[in-house]
Amino acid sequence: MTRYIRKVAVIGSGVMGSGIAAHLANIGIRSLLLDIVPKELTESERGKGLTLEDKAVRNRLSSEAIKKLAKQKPAPLSVKTKATYIEPGNLEDDLKRLEEVDWIIEVVVENLAIKQQLFEKIDAVRKPGTIISSNTSGISVEAMAEGRTEDFQAHFLGTHFFNPPRYLKLLEIIPTHKTNKEVIDFMKAFAEETLGKGVVEGKDTPNFIANRIGTYGLLVTVREMLKGGYSVGEIDSVTGPLIGRPKSATFRTLDVVGLDTFLHVAKNVYEVVDGIEKDVFDPPAFMKEMAEKGWIGSKSGQGFFVKKKSEKGTEILELNPGTLEYEERKKLKAASIEQAKQAKKPADKLKTLAYADDCAGKLIWSLLKPVLLYSAEKAYEIANDLYAVDQAMKWGFGWELGPFEMWDALGVAKSVERMEAEGETVSAWVKEMLQTGHESFYKGDTFYHDGGYEPKQMNEKIVHLKSLKPDNVVMKNSGATLLDIGDDVALLEFHSPNNSIGLDVIQMINKSIEEVENNYKGLVISNQGKNFCVGANLMMILMEAQDDNYFEVELVVRQFQQAMANIRYSAKPVVTGPFGMTLGGGAEICLPSASIQASLETYLGLVEVGVGLIPGGGGNKELYLRNLERTNYDVQKAAITTFETIAMAKVSTSGHEAVENGFLSERDGVVINGDFLIDRAKQQVEYLLASGYRPPERKKIPVAGETGFATLLLGAKTMKFGGMISDHDLKIAEKLAFVIAGGRVPKGTLVDEQYLLDLEREAFLSLIAEPKSQQRMQYMLAKGKPLRN
Repeated sequence: MTRYIRKVAVIGSGVMGSGIAAHLANIGIRSLLLDIVPKELTESERGKGLTLEDKAVRNRLSSEAIKKLAKQKPAPLSVKTKATYIEPGNLEDDLKRLEEVDWIIEVVVENLAIKQQLFEKIDAVRKPGTIISSNTSGISVEAMAEGRTEDFQAHFLGTHFFNPPRYLKLLEIIPTHKTNKEVIDFMKAFAEETLGKGVVEGKDTPNFIANRIGTYGLLVTVREMLKGGYSVGEIDSVTGPLIGRPKSATFRTLDVVGLDTFLHVAKNVYEVVDGIEKDVFDPPAFMKEMAEKGWIGSKSGQGFFVKKKSEKGTEILELNPGTLEYEERKKLKAASIEQAKQAKKPADKLKTLAYADDCAGKLIWSLLKPVLLYSAEKAYEIANDLYAVDQAMKWGFGWELGPFEMWDALGVAKSVERMEAEGETVSAWVKEMLQTGHESFYKGDTFYHDGGYEPKQMNEKIVHLKSLKPDNVVMKNSGATLLDIGDDVALLEFHSPNNSIGLDVIQMINKSIEEVENNYKGLVISNQGKNFCVGANLMMILMEAQDDNYFEVELVVRQFQQAMANIRYSAKPVVTGPFGMTLGGGAEICLPSASIQASLETYLGLVEVGVGLIPGGGGNKELYLRNLERTNYDVQKAAITTFETIAMAKVSTSGHEAVENGFLSERDGVVINGDFLIDRAKQQVEYLLASGYRPPERKKIPVAGETGFATLLLGAKTMKFGGMISDHDLKIAEKLAFVIAGGRVPKGTLVDEQYLLDLEREAFLSLIAEPKSQQRMQYMLAKGKPLRN
């Protein structure tokens, strides 16, 4: 049968339930958010004369949860207006409405009896064929389905989202032995294609895959901290990016997750295992005491860390586990730490640390060794293969390398020899792998399984740029590479530091367009780095300005403007695929393209005012053109909107908000699954060409002129008189207003693009010469944040 999920019911409006409903809303799927009926009125409800029978009272829990979505950080909704996709309700009045939906997700309290009672009610009203799932983080999925009808059990499974659902990629799917295979396959495809998730199939075991390994690893880390006498800060200083983990490392992660949540997850395993494993999953006394005191992390204001004001300003203090008092934060220092920082790849950092003969090396080895051994011991108990374990840890916990990838990085044979020399027992299947001549868990795109190697099952829409090299390289230089990605489509990939724009990148843009016009259907500009592009090479610009090499700076700006014009007027379609930070020059590359296919998590903006400048690569003109289209060529309205967006350095918090900010238009798109971004951009190139693509005509542009300039400047001066901006801010705003308004010409005057580009370039160069702008650039380079001077 052909399945569709048009509407969903989410039962339970807590943080997780409302977060799932929000993620569905981001995608455009409507949901019914249900919760229990309150038994008492609030003071506010009494004041309004409401009773327990009023709908507003009966739907209070879900209605309030929807309202809270707009205030939560990080934002669960891609734009606040998406909240209209969620309808509040309650489990008494609206239970029969479950027959309207195609998928029912249970997200209530982690209590088996309560879940079973709820599923009994659902079974009585759902229409046959409706998928039902539980978002449980550890309760047996098989046990929840016991006693239900045959059709219910055939359509029931676990769907464990990770919090927050919008941002964390992992979705663990846990079928029962009665779940229909067609349902499993559909949900995997739907979760990946529509929800944008990384899906792994787990077995019905306590905490499933990621939480089982992750919780074990965290508790081992706490154990080793206490055993070795390390501080909370010292542990966090070496268990973050240094070993391929998130910046939040160990204890900051626990503060974000919440100690109460973590202890509950640990308890899920503790209650069903025995022996040494049970001891590990029994958290130390100081953590239980913290929970009793309510020191559970960020949501309570304190946990393993706390912010305190002192004479030095606001500082972050760390908890002393022995005294439960807060002290100055410490960092571990060792030669191997400095050596590891010099390594570029996570695998090299890990190897440097794990085999170092100093305090950091001994600590990291003591943390890694038990996690690797435990992962091997539990791999086939909790998952179908080791690849699923690695993917779960990367998608759910933000590890750069999964446990088996880490083991490969250390050298399996070498590390196993050391483990056994230290008296450890290594899983029989790992030893068998080594004995049969297989020395790694991975070989290229295959992984070890059942005595041989099996290919990774990857969606055909995922393009791996690394796997295309070097065979598909068309040309390259120090800043970028042009790749043939198949079907006569080329891709330009930036790989300069932070994907910043320098002369090398500009040259490759020009050469790539020339090559594509001659030999390809079109060009995709995207990459698979951390961010799409953080803007121009600020260090280079500052150094040239400080040396008074303004001729050199002007030459670079002219070349950048010309490259952006080449993108706009290329005979073949140029499609950009931005994601992550797409700032300044990164946004300027996207704006003139034939189409922007942006990841949902795209943070796009023209932010040059933050370093004392204005956009110099045509960004003012391009955003103004887009706003002209949006306002039906109302020049004053378009100028005001463009000025406000750039002057306030507005950055979209999502691809959808980029639409609201005017950066994306109808010819652009938002891609939910970032893994599909390059494929979607490639498809767009082919679609545009098949639709008879022609580059835009070079037309005269109407501008707001002197009247518009005066209006824009009045707004800026009002902010200055109100003490909201500095004198230098006003100077920047004046130059920006002059450029956007089109200079001293009458309102409605038609000007050509080069005229606007010349105004922009002159303003940009004049600001670079300003000492206060140079101070802002220097401060940004040193501190990573804007200076207000």
